[in-house]
Amino acid sequence: MDSHTVGFLLASIALSLSPGPDNLFVVSQGIAYGRKPAFWAACGMVSGVLVHTLAAAFGISVVFRTSALAFNVVKYAGAGYLLYLAYRAFREHASFRPGNPPVQRSLSGLYRRGFLMNVLNPKVALFFLAFLPQFVRPDQGSVPMQMVALGILFMAQAFVVFATIAYFAGSVGYWLQRKPAMGRWLGWLSGTVFAFLGLRLLFSNRQL
Repeated sequence: MDSHTVGFLLASIALSLSPGPDNLFVVSQGIAYGRKPAFWAACGMVSGVLVHTLAAAFGISVVFRTSALAFNVVKYAGAGYLLYLAYRAFREHASFRPGNPPVQRSLSGLYRRGFLMNVLNPKVALFFLAFLPQFVRPDQGSVPMQMVALGILFMAQAFVVFATIAYFAGSVGYWLQRKPAMGRWLGWLSGTVFAFLGLRLLFSNRQL
């Protein structure tokens, strides 16, 4: 691995570790549902990176930068999805009674939730469009293929970072789930996180 690639990897790890909506999402799912569900939600988010990588590599993401309509359509779809998840979380836990186990989620559903949350965020598309080209060397071959390779490397490190976060957040979640009185709080935490992320996306603009 040359110094150029090492620099990209270090920058990617720093970005994945920095506080942000992705980490907040994984932490909330780990606390609300446990380690394994949080892991699958994180896998969904990481899978979404491939979509943005391909979009950046083959120029599709440029549409979001040049077209306010395209950006807003995806933005409103993503914000609406997150607010819908918030509504479901609040509704499901509003009738919680101590002694009942927390609401469980299918692993495929949590994977899909993480994937859609990532893909339906045009800000992520613009980020990859701006970030990946900085580490491309035109004299080293196909630029799109270099960007795809960098995107896969980004996915690999993001998987390790998010899986680690999921493990520790899930450990906290398992401890809390053994306390029945915490069930309502866990549901409100998850719903609040989704509402925050949805509103944050709703009022975002095309500037990075």
